[in-house]
Amino acid sequence: MKKLARKERQVELKNIIEINPFITDEELAKKYDCSVQTIRLDRLLMGIPEVRERMKSVARENYDKVKTTKDYEIVGELLEIDLDNKAISYMEVSKDMVSEKNNICRGHHIFAQANMLALSMVDAEIALTGSARIRYKRPVYFKEKLVATAYVAKKRSNKLLIKVVTKSGAEEVFVGKFIIVTR
Repeated sequence: MKKLARKERQVELKNIIEINPFITDEELAKKYDCSVQTIRLDRLLMGIPEVRERMKSVARENYDKVKTTKDYEIVGELLEIDLDNKAISYMEVSKDMVSEKNNICRGHHIFAQANMLALSMVDAEIALTGSARIRYKRPVYFKEKLVATAYVAKKRSNKLLIKVVTKSGAEEVFVGKFIIVTR
């Protein structure tokens, strides 16, 4: 991509961040072939907060919609929720989530993100995991960014089949099918 004038770049930055509020300064700098500091200055001049603050803002708005769990029980940041339909969460793999020996994320963290996302998207006062069928597609490493997307595949009386797909970038790393029982 050719270098743009500041005003042109700022217009494009604003549009890109509106479409994808979770894009990092590093990704933007690479896209526009400029320094991270240039992107930060552009954001500052336009009043756009850094990616962590944008995520926290989106998450705060969504936690109020959840009925079945408390916000501190959700693993990762809740990015989007449409009760009984779809939900999305984000989690960056931290040092305390990985094995010291090989920097691979322990599976229970990935499972917990998916399971709590499935539970949190249910429009009921009480929801429990009845069963889960899960598959880890590849190891996940320290500092990888995981986006879990859950959607209701089937609903029958007080049971929902919720499928959760977790990706790192464009690659699937985990798939789970959860039967959630409600009251």
